Amino acid sequence: MAAHRRSRQRAAGGTTARAAVTVVLAGAATTAGFDGAAHAAPRPAPAGADVDRLYREAEVATEKYNGAKEKAESARERLHDLQDETARAQARLNTAREALGTVAAAQYRDGGLDPALRLMLSDDPDAYLDGAALTERAGSRHHAELGRVRAQLREIEKLRGAARVEVKTLTTRRAELGRHKRTITEKLSAARQALSRMSPEERARITGGSERAARSAGGTARDAALAQAPNARAAQAVAYAHQKLGSPYVWGATGPDAFDCSGLVLAAYRSAGVSLPRTTYAQIDAGRRVSRSELLPGDLVFFYSGISHVGLYIGNGQMIHAPNPSAPVRVAPVDQMPFAGATRVV
Repeated sequence: MAAHRRSRQRAAGGTTARAAVTVVLAGAATTAGFDGAAHAAPRPAPAGADVDRLYREAEVATEKYNGAKEKAESARERLHDLQDETARAQARLNTAREALGTVAAAQYRDGGLDPALRLMLSDDPDAYLDGAALTERAGSRHHAELGRVRAQLREIEKLRGAARVEVKTLTTRRAELGRHKRTITEKLSAARQALSRMSPEERARITGGSERAARSAGGTARDAALAQAPNARAAQAVAYAHQKLGSPYVWGATGPDAFDCSGLVLAAYRSAGVSLPRTTYAQIDAGRRVSRSELLPGDLVFFYSGISHVGLYIGNGQMIHAPNPSAPVRVAPVDQMPFAGATRVV
């Protein structure tokens, strides 16, 4: 009897223990489930990161737009030159045709009489013989003129073919411009919306300070930068960039009152009499590559793997650049963005 009671007590105890373990495990599983769900839930990216990304994407599209615009302008200039050259060739052809017409009319008027009969009827046989020799020479000139007309016709057709190619190229470039412009507009619109959702602190980081603050920050380094510049043209480019601190960013602009990033360095060196390509992709190959440790004021510094942003180095690890539509031209540290390379153009 005692044994039986002990057995029942053990069974009851085992059931209680199992229930307790089950409750503990269930609680642990529930806790783990909540922890796992909390861990798996994606954290929203900071609005500032969205704005930075959108501005980078807009800048990539801006540089592509600048390149397409440059090629479109070249195609337009070539087409204009071809049209002018075709007009000149047409004028030469018209003159040659008039000359041919004169010769043909003269031959038609004189071609009805046999040469022997004209000799007999002539009051001055000697003059007639001289005229016959002249007509023979005129025939030779006639054949030469025909050859020139044929060559001019071939030249005009060649020019017209080249013009048709340039028209097609220009049409393609204009369509490309439209695509890049739409991309830029969409990215900048999205960036403005993201900015509106940011805290004042985050917005200040992206938009930067006032024009007065930008000029003050730039003025403290200007004299040292000009003294360290390798030559007068680099110094002039740096001085120009300092003068433009606080100017607005406008995509596609090359000054004098607004700039995009590549437009700013282009304008800075243009003021020094140095011609640079329009886009960041071409500007990086416009001079001698230098390492980061070799940087001197006036060097062009490039950022991101796609070489989509450029600034003008002014010394002491600083540059002047046109950041984005929400920030004016300003001084910034070179290590603010992923460094991609540098070029010394003079």
